[in-house]
Amino acid sequence: MFNPSQQDVRRFFCGVAAKSRAGHPMDALETLAGQWVGEHPEYAGDLADEQAALAAQHDGSDGRANPFLHLAMHLSISEQCSIDQPRGIRQAVELLAARRNSLHDAHHEAMECLGQMLWESQRSGRPPDGDAYVECVQKRATKD
Repeated sequence: MFNPSQQDVRRFFCGVAAKSRAGHPMDALETLAGQWVGEHPEYAGDLADEQAALAAQHDGSDGRANPFLHLAMHLSISEQCSIDQPRGIRQAVELLAARRNSLHDAHHEAMECLGQMLWESQRSGRPPDGDAYVECVQKRATKD
């Protein structure tokens, strides 16, 4: 099972940003990540210097989101939708994207559900509840 470290994730996104800036070819995962990096120009400075990225602390005390966590969540949701795992997530995110008229906005709402599922799993010591996650996204997609 793929289990990247925090440093691996930071190196990956910094590498994607560098390849994107230079116009270098990317593999499929890098291309997908590059699309999300492109949606977040506010993270350009965080991604420009790999050594600074590896040393940076993102604990929320400065009021900013962790750019690497944020981008990794976009990538995770994209991958989940591509294989519909947990079952129903693709349809729920697509419905939410249609309702919000934006896949990007839908991902941001789905991130809240994903974060809640992971937090509850860690707090309870139980496995993540994929059904609750999908239900959370579905509820967001069906409310105004």
